[in-house]
Amino acid sequence: MTILMEKEIDEEIDFSYETVVEQVICRSIEMEQCPYECEVNVTITDNEGIRNMNREFRELDVPTDVLSFPMVEFREPADFSDLEGEDAMTGNFHPESGELLLGDIVISLERAREQAEEYGHSLKREISFLVAHSMLHLFGYDHMEEAERLQMEGKQEQILQSLGITREI
Repeated sequence: MTILMEKEIDEEIDFSYETVVEQVICRSIEMEQCPYECEVNVTITDNEGIRNMNREFRELDVPTDVLSFPMVEFREPADFSDLEGEDAMTGNFHPESGELLLGDIVISLERAREQAEEYGHSLKREISFLVAHSMLHLFGYDHMEEAERLQMEGKQEQILQSLGITREI
């Protein structure tokens, strides 16, 4: 498992965010029963940084809390069968490590702080939620339809509860 983390801003975080991010990523991979070692990239930025990415990649000129950039196109969420066999999409694996390249997560620390305050929980809980949410996107889940939204919300809650990360934390 490779988790590459980059913090583009100097703002301090009062807990070991690297440990928390790694725990949520690992639990997400485990709960989705991914049969591969994986690589995930995580960037912590501010509202301006994420706004620039949102504008460039989604043509939305606004800051957001998290962006997900999946590297794998799943036919069905977390269906790894397309990655196996002779017809496998070999470009989904790192040529040297052999790890599945799941994708990138970008979090606005500024927006995460705002949302933690708005929802009345800790920054740790908010960052954990954003990572769980984004990991599900990397596995091909979406929330465009009501049933999809409910499925994602249930999975997010399962991930966080299994780690003891509740709204009180």
